[in-house]
Amino acid sequence: MKKIRVSIVGASGYVGGETLRLLLQHPNVEIVNVTSESNIGKFVHILHPNLRKRTQLKFTSIEDLEEVDVIFLGLPHKVSSKKIEYIMSKTKKIIDKGSDFRLQNKEDYSKWYDFDHPSPEILNKFVYGIPELHKEEIKKADYVAAAGCNATATILGLYPLFKNNMIDMEKTVVEVKAGSSQAGNKSTPGSHHPERKDVVRSYKPTGHRHMAEVMQELNSPYFAFSATSIGIVRGILMTGHVVLKEDLQDKDVWKVYRQEYGQEPFIRLVKERQGIYRYPEPKLLWGTNYCDIGFEIDKQSNRLVVISAIDNLMKGAAGQAVQCMNLMFNFDETLGLEFPGLHPI
Repeated sequence: MKKIRVSIVGASGYVGGETLRLLLQHPNVEIVNVTSESNIGKFVHILHPNLRKRTQLKFTSIEDLEEVDVIFLGLPHKVSSKKIEYIMSKTKKIIDKGSDFRLQNKEDYSKWYDFDHPSPEILNKFVYGIPELHKEEIKKADYVAAAGCNATATILGLYPLFKNNMIDMEKTVVEVKAGSSQAGNKSTPGSHHPERKDVVRSYKPTGHRHMAEVMQELNSPYFAFSATSIGIVRGILMTGHVVLKEDLQDKDVWKVYRQEYGQEPFIRLVKERQGIYRYPEPKLLWGTNYCDIGFEIDKQSNRLVVISAIDNLMKGAAGQAVQCMNLMFNFDETLGLEFPGLHPI
């Protein structure tokens, strides 16, 4: 098969590095440009040392982009929407890993991002990039907005329950625990190692901007969401508390999740009867594109606790973006994403 020509705009960060790692081992991809305005001329392995002897690519400027088949955008918030016309002139297909095109309504950017969107007329041209929800649309899409990592873990964990009207939507409470790589590779007071190490720090108990994606995709007007930083580098664990409308058994919940995800290659349903890994665990997912989902019913309160886990840099970012690319070009959905993870670590 003829290889597609691919460029990565904004390739110096953690997500850009993961995207490059995945595309270097993809059999149907030729990488043309990797850009970073602050690192022009440097070998990419200077910033991504795991890619030593895998590539001799150097960072270039966005101004030097060649025409290619698809461009991955890894630009900071509020930047890709300002450069989108130029990017469109260099390719027919775009996968944006940032937030600028995830929401369908211009007003939501003002509310959640304090951002007057400069290109609202093209918001509806972007398909929201969770393949498990929008596979057929992504296959036909020219432009995809890859989902946020907290939103991905939450939406995938709860989607079957919302879709099948099994719960009281207004009583849904979610907490996400996330590793430090979620904040990117730019140091902040909160990510400074002595301040971050060993923490369990509530950093956004209300009003997290990823709520906008969750409410949009689950078609829910209300959602209680809290976010907590924990002392790991990679990984997200979502714990969702929902109230069932009916008295259900485990087999009833299993049936619904299998109905929605039974044919999905990157969803694994996890609920063992014994052992320390009987529920989803982010550590097992490092470097993988899987989302593990489990649950337990609290019979005393008719509460269902749903647990989902992902690697925020993979299924929450680069891996999911490559999965979308595979669909857009009619490749096998799992191509380049087969790594199953390691145990023990």
